[in-house]
Amino acid sequence: MYFQGGRRRGKEGIAVALDFLLSNARLVLGVGGAALLGIATLAVKRFIERAGRAAEDEKVEQKIAESWEDLSLASASPTMIRKGIEGVVLKHVAKATRQQKADLCQKPEATSPDMQPKSESKSKRIQLCALSLQERLQQYCRTRAVLAPHEVQRAQSLALDICTEIQRFLHSRHPDMPLGEMSLGGSLLDDLQVVSADHACLLVPLQLEASLWRLIPGEETLLTHPLHWMVRRLNLEYFPRGRSYWDRYLVGGYLSAEVVVNMFSKAVMETVNWPAISSTLDCLVRPVLGGPDLKLEIRCVSVLNSCLSVCGHVFITTSVVTNRNLLLFCVLLLCFRPGSEEAAERCDQPLFISVLPILREGDVVLTAQPELTSPWVNAWRLSLYPCETQRLVQLDTADDGCRRQTVKVLKAVCRLNPALRALEAAPLTNLVLHLSESECDWSQNSLHARFQQCIAELIGYLEQGVLQSYFKPAVNLLSNLSEDQVDQMGFMLYCAISEPEILLI
Repeated sequence: MYFQGGRRRGKEGIAVALDFLLSNARLVLGVGGAALLGIATLAVKRFIERAGRAAEDEKVEQKIAESWEDLSLASASPTMIRKGIEGVVLKHVAKATRQQKADLCQKPEATSPDMQPKSESKSKRIQLCALSLQERLQQYCRTRAVLAPHEVQRAQSLALDICTEIQRFLHSRHPDMPLGEMSLGGSLLDDLQVVSADHACLLVPLQLEASLWRLIPGEETLLTHPLHWMVRRLNLEYFPRGRSYWDRYLVGGYLSAEVVVNMFSKAVMETVNWPAISSTLDCLVRPVLGGPDLKLEIRCVSVLNSCLSVCGHVFITTSVVTNRNLLLFCVLLLCFRPGSEEAAERCDQPLFISVLPILREGDVVLTAQPELTSPWVNAWRLSLYPCETQRLVQLDTADDGCRRQTVKVLKAVCRLNPALRALEAAPLTNLVLHLSESECDWSQNSLHARFQQCIAELIGYLEQGVLQSYFKPAVNLLSNLSEDQVDQMGFMLYCAISEPEILLI
């Protein structure tokens, strides 16, 4: 047996020892044992190499994370801002943005036909570089904030069809349940939905006897939360339990929103024959179970032929398959089989419909949303959305303003920007309403000025950690944001002060 002492070039001592064992394993272990030892050694070597590469990657990621953390601290800390670090950060960001614009604005060189798509995208970027902020905002409105009429009409039609089917089912199965006329509500109906028409809301009004029930404001309850109301049962000594249909959902003398939602989940989500409705509407309808809310997912099968051509080696045509349910099942089977991601991407974007039980009394609208009122099972959520939307319409009608357009731009920006995605529609709407109290010029030509002013105002609210509701000043609309989210939003918005175009990418 031969062994050369010392280290070979480029190998550690452990590698030399392994080579020694491999070179002499045949004499000791035989051919089979040597083969097994070789396989095990190769696996150990690869494991060690991967561990080394993982350690290096972790070091690089740690350095990147530390650099971003330093930048976010520099932009979010008021003390460091006063020391001038903010100016340094913004200077580097502005410089990088200008350099990116310069690179984009360079004339593309003549390339081969394979490079034509890249040259077309560069030409579009060149056109964007030459636009002013006002023109960029208007273009952003057309492409992101304003939805195509046919897309909105399609989503509304599907939602109304589902509404009709649910209401027909409830009337047939629960004829004694006192319900009002179900209707479509939310941003899809009020033309405030952005990016895509992918969600809708069906309102299910519960009818209560005025002499047996009373809506109690949140400030008058033990919860002392302005948005968490309660519904108390009255005159139990004169009208005992059972006189009202909704007495069966009482918890401690109050109508429980959580119990009502659980009832609708069992009566609608788990009972309705959704495959039959899917066959009737030519779409795939299924309930989204497991969550605290009532939600349906709808997928159209208008791209049946493309799904079949991509997904399968088995070809199915409508002339062969006469049963519509079987055809829909085949589409599902092909679209969700392993390796069919391309076909799934070709399918239309799903539409999510939320079924929302509500209570109305005058201008007060209470919603059953346990995900917002947890852990109080008896609490109902006061919805300020109708008042806020109506106020925006009134202001824009009075001076032909762009408040609703500004809200839609802000919503699209926050939805498409990961750092701002935690900002929901309510804070942005109230931001514009507060700004309307101090600003009078909301013409279309001042859209860029109002947009920049909204960014500055939002930074101030984030620094204070408080954004009061326009109709309920005691409510802080930023209370659900974490410190990390506020830091990320603050950094992004600070960068947008000098270069607002970065929010429109």
